Amino acid sequence: MKRKPMMKSVKIVLALAAMAAGSQGAVAALAIGAKAPDFTTRGALAGKTFTLTLSHQLKRGPVVLYFFPKAFTPGCSAEAREFAEHIEDFRKAGATVIGMSADPVDDLVAFSTKECTGKFAVASAGPNIVSGYDVALKMRPGMTDRTSYVIAPSGRIAFVHSEMNYAGHVKSTLAAVEAMKQK
Repeated sequence: MKRKPMMKSVKIVLALAAMAAGSQGAVAALAIGAKAPDFTTRGALAGKTFTLTLSHQLKRGPVVLYFFPKAFTPGCSAEAREFAEHIEDFRKAGATVIGMSADPVDDLVAFSTKECTGKFAVASAGPNIVSGYDVALKMRPGMTDRTSYVIAPSGRIAFVHSEMNYAGHVKSTLAAVEAMKQK
């Protein structure tokens, strides 16, 4: 019985955090409270490839799953560096950060070292993942839009920030994760 009011207050806090962080732009199709599609894919961390399964990551706590259009483009590189600069803040809040792109794993191996500075994983988002999270970049087939999801350990979407400008994604997702920790 007490869970519903708590969930409502968490949603309110997350909505306030989103407003404080600035405009969200076009919101992705997965709404707060929706079940995040589980997936297994190949990823890279500090230049080494591995198999990544979302449900395994969620066992450790919330996951910030952020989709970006293309490795080594100016906005995507800047966003990755900003996530890397704040990775300890995410860890203190109990969250794991995972970057996702439709790029091939070979490209992400280099990106994980150079732009992510080995601090968090990046993984390849195949067509099923792109479709499941509704992040296909309509104007550029084969690429994803820039959408950041905070996924609660329950596997439910707790926060969404969808905007092509990378500014604000790190700040808003960190605020959302910190708000979850306080509850």
